[in-house]
Amino acid sequence: MNEDTQQLQQQVKDIKQSFRQMMDGATAASMRQKGLDYKLNWGATLPRLREKANELGMNYPLAIALWKEDIRECKILATMIMPPKEMLPEVVDIWMEQTPTVEIAEQAVFNLYQHLDYAADKAYQWLSSPDDLPQICGYHILSRLFMKGNEPNERDINEFIDQALVALQSPNPILQKAAMQSIIHFAELGLVYERISKSAIHRIGMDFL
Repeated sequence: MNEDTQQLQQQVKDIKQSFRQMMDGATAASMRQKGLDYKLNWGATLPRLREKANELGMNYPLAIALWKEDIRECKILATMIMPPKEMLPEVVDIWMEQTPTVEIAEQAVFNLYQHLDYAADKAYQWLSSPDDLPQICGYHILSRLFMKGNEPNERDINEFIDQALVALQSPNPILQKAAMQSIIHFAELGLVYERISKSAIHRIGMDFL
């Protein structure tokens, strides 16, 4: 084992020990009640984790090492310190496959995925996934991009609307909500987008919020 690897392992160990000071039993218990069952969960709040991330700074090797830990706080921290410019699409796909909960998926989108240069491409790819979690990630990414004023091209619009209408009829309420939020933000891009959204929603017998 070389010196860099040893230092990295020690840093991960120190970070894991620091979670003890952030421990919030009530938060952890509340998450378990909501079905967010992690192998290890200290219940650290997001502001405390953000403070830790600011202290650590952006760090690709550390982010990779932290993500490998089957601990809620490690995975969230990894999404906060991963430099978006350094993250390759294939690494994003691996992280997506290893994402254990909706909470981690949402944190990954907010802290990292929306800032990737290829965020839109990844989002549209995930919309057609047979699994709910990548789809939820995809809709959250698009919501963020639409909120920034990013307008999709005609092909992407057609794909987005087609997939969103399917998601809105899913038995998974979390997926439904993610799809509806993205349609709302899509409609906010302008009058043409609003008309497209309303027409699409009406096609499946739903009311546009």
